[in-house]
Amino acid sequence: MNKDETLALIQQMENARQHLHDLYAEYGFGHACVLEQSMLLDELINQYNRMFQTKKQPHYV
Repeated sequence: MNKDETLALIQQMENARQHLHDLYAEYGFGHACVLEQSMLLDELINQYNRMFQTKKQPHYV
């Protein structure tokens, strides 16, 4: 990803975080729309983390 794509992803994460905060304030923690938004934010965070993951972690048995 280039710098513009990275900045766009960071902006998406911030928008998703703010939306999650707003939904939580309105509906509380257990509401389905809050949980769905939380999962969306988690996926954006995972995507961001994968961008910077350069080494594979060893698999332990």
